[in-house]
Amino acid sequence: MSTRAEVVTPALLRGWQVPRDAESKNDRGSILVVGGARRTPGAAMLAGLAALRAGAGRLTLAVAESTAVATAVALPEAGVIGLPENAAGSVLGSDLSAAADELGGADVVLVGPGLDDAGQTAALLRSLASAIGGDTLVVLDAYALGVLPGLEDLYPQWAGRLLLTPNPAEAQRLLAGKAAAGKDLSAAAVAIARRYAAVVSVQGAVADADGGIWQVPAGSAGLGTSGSGDVLVGAAGGLLARGAAPAQAACWATYAHATAGDRLGASVGPLNYLARELLDELPRVLAELTA
Repeated sequence: MSTRAEVVTPALLRGWQVPRDAESKNDRGSILVVGGARRTPGAAMLAGLAALRAGAGRLTLAVAESTAVATAVALPEAGVIGLPENAAGSVLGSDLSAAADELGGADVVLVGPGLDDAGQTAALLRSLASAIGGDTLVVLDAYALGVLPGLEDLYPQWAGRLLLTPNPAEAQRLLAGKAAAGKDLSAAAVAIARRYAAVVSVQGAVADADGGIWQVPAGSAGLGTSGSGDVLVGAAGGLLARGAAPAQAACWATYAHATAGDRLGASVGPLNYLARELLDELPRVLAELTA
């Protein structure tokens, strides 16, 4: 199998523009982020802020009920829904009724940032499958990726509208028993994309289920910091909300995230910047590509 990838450059992205002629927030799409257990609401917040920084028009966060008020105060740009949780503060996956209206109307549903219980996350994804619209785009990260291999009945339902953002360790888990990711991330991305009928971004390698392969020649070790993946997945979700195709959103988000990290590495220190600082750099990178 060939894994020759097209290099993602500023010239490529300038010729592959994301829709940007929206006049209102509704025209720029809506995204619902489902995550944020009691211990980790910040992950959902980072993902949501990244979606707004990428240009999404309307953001709603669905987080553990005990964190909802504090999250709403900390992030006034978002609507916030409290979800039932267990005694440990993990979001219960079997009851999404509080978010039913948002699930039915969102253009994009992003699941994973800040979830911390595998069993509840699997139940949540099953509940989600019957609650979202047939055209809703689905983005999965973190615990939602970890449980996906055991939910094979969901893949056909989400075929062509699923975007996954695993790190290399999560990529290995997604391929368990099917193929070895090894060190060839392009090959791993291709195998994951085919197995799940999805678009996949894994540490600079992007692939879709139709055989498209792209490589982002940017990014460094500084991106391996707490919360960085939440920013990447949120940016991808925000671009999807604006109307980007899944492969387009993955390429744009992966390039912007990596380039933002490189710039912060130069100005702050190669291993010293924070994920939240990526949020300020992202729109600058995106603006340069749309000038």
